[in-house]
Order: sequence, then structure tokens, then C-alpha cells
Amino acid sequence: MKVVINYQEYADVEIEKAILRQLPGVEIVESRTRDEASFMEVVKDADAVIVQYGPCTTAVVSAMARAKAIVRYGIAVDNVDLAAARKRGIIVSNIPLYCLDEVSNHALAMILALHRRLSAADRLFRENRHHLEALRPIPRLSETTAGLLGFGNIARRLAEKLGPLFAEILSCDPAVGSEEMLTSGVRKVELDELFRKSDFVSVHVPLTPSTRHLVDRRLLSLMKPSAFLVNTSRGAVIDESALVEALQKRQIAGAGLDVFEVEPLSENSPLRSLDNVILTGHVAWYSEGAIRELKETAARETLRVLKGERPLFEVKLC
Repeated sequence: MKVVINYQEYADVEIEKAILRQLPGVEIVESRTRDEASFMEVVKDADAVIVQYGPCTTAVVSAMARAKAIVRYGIAVDNVDLAAARKRGIIVSNIPLYCLDEVSNHALAMILALHRRLSAADRLFRENRHHLEALRPIPRLSETTAGLLGFGNIARRLAEKLGPLFAEILSCDPAVGSEEMLTSGVRKVELDELFRKSDFVSVHVPLTPSTRHLVDRRLLSLMKPSAFLVNTSRGAVIDESALVEALQKRQIAGAGLDVFEVEPLSENSPLRSLDNVILTGHVAWYSEGAIRELKETAARETLRVLKGERPLFEVKLC
């Protein structure tokens, strides 16, 4: 029995190996490739694949001659061709609950840093420019409105934290009813209203064909000039070129971005030169506890399938 673990960011996969060695005679193969052809070669005889950023495209999945499971390190499965997996009868599983606090805390930290102009305040202080005028305006947070694009697990956790701070919390998510949102103290609105009325918009939707570039020039144009955009979901949900233009022209006040259309972010990206943006490198998910839970859950999901059981977090294939 062969399990391929494809990873890029972790120092090792010893946690996963310790769990998978419960399978008699298991062969564990480590891979760090993101190259499609190389990945096809390493997974062709795998019984299961645990994958971080490796491309599980139609070609890669079709090359899996005997795989029973693909387990994605993380919540999103946009690098896995679900239709191809369904065609081959391969179970796909993700890890949907491991970093809810981490990502919601990161989004909250960005919101507060943008509101208090912390990057500008730090820079001005270091330059001995103690001019309050340079930081204005900073409205009272309790008089502003927060908007959540999407109302999944992370957005709900964030809503709990935003509730005591903001005058109102709005959300747009076609899959969630208004009464369900109200139980979290959130008012359901349509997409345009979310962008028009929110002083801070935090993005929490998965990347799908329907959400790619969902936040485009039109939606950005609806935002207040004093409003901020935060994204800790997937970079391609936002049309990055449109966002750069809006930031350069000060059509919106600023942004906090942990994810980008192409990662890692190019050294030549205009986002790097803007003073009204906070940038972090896809680290919102991370804490020592979260990474341990992620690794343990991925290995246990794989173990379940290879023992003939159903995984706890099977992704419904479309």
C-alpha cells in the first residue's frame, strides 16, 4: 500500500507518518513538486494522496490507477478536479475546521490595523513626523459597519468577534437564510448593498468558477472612499488589477490581503509599493496548534479510507 504526501510549506511530515504506519507494510512517499508531469509520475500507483498545493488536475487524477482517496491539506479544494475524482470513484476529503480561530483572528487583526492606520502611524513615528492630520480620518469603530462576503464557518467565527465592536454586521451568502444569520447578530443583504454600506468588507468565499473575480471593478466602485477590503480566503476571488487601480486612485481607503491571484506574490507586483495596503503571505491559517491539527486530521482521514471506512470530512463531488 502506497501513500504519497505532497507538501511545500512544512519542514517534515513525521506526524503524518506516525499515524499512517498503523497500516501494515505501508510505503510513504514524500513529494514537493508542483509540476503536473512530475506529480502524475509519483501518484500513478498510489493508493492515497495527501496534497497541499500540488495540482490535482484532470490529467493527474486520471493518472491515479488505483487511488482510493485524495486528502487536501486545508479547507479549499480548488486545486483538486472534483469531477475527475468522481469519475474515477476517488473519495476527496478536506480539513474544514482546523483554523477557524486563526483565520478569523487574522482578518480581525487586519480590520483593526487598517482602522487605526497602524502601518502609517508606525512609519510616521519612526520618521519623527508626529502629525495627527496625516492619520485622519479615523471614525469611531462602534459607529461603523462590517460586511462579510460569505457566511461559512470562518465568517461566523469572525462575526462573533466583530459583534461587540461594530454598529452593524452585514453578510451576503445565497446559501444562508436571513433567520440563520440573525441568530449570529448579522443582517442578510444582497451583494451590492454589502459593498455600498460596509465600512469594512471581509471576504470569506471559496474559489469556484462563479466566485472567480467576483469582486470586480463594478463592486469596488460601489464601496465608500473611506472603506477597506480584507481578503483571507482566495486571491482570485478579487480581480487584482481592478483592486490595484482602486487603491492607486484612492477609490477605496485601503486593503488587507493575505492571499493573491498568483502565489507567491511577484516581487514586481504594484501591491508591494502601495502605502494603503497590509500584505501577508498566506499565513492566516497558521498557528502551532492549527498545523498539528491539520497534519493529524489529514493522516487520519487517509487512514480511515484505506481501512475501508468513510472519512469524516468528505467533499461532495460535483
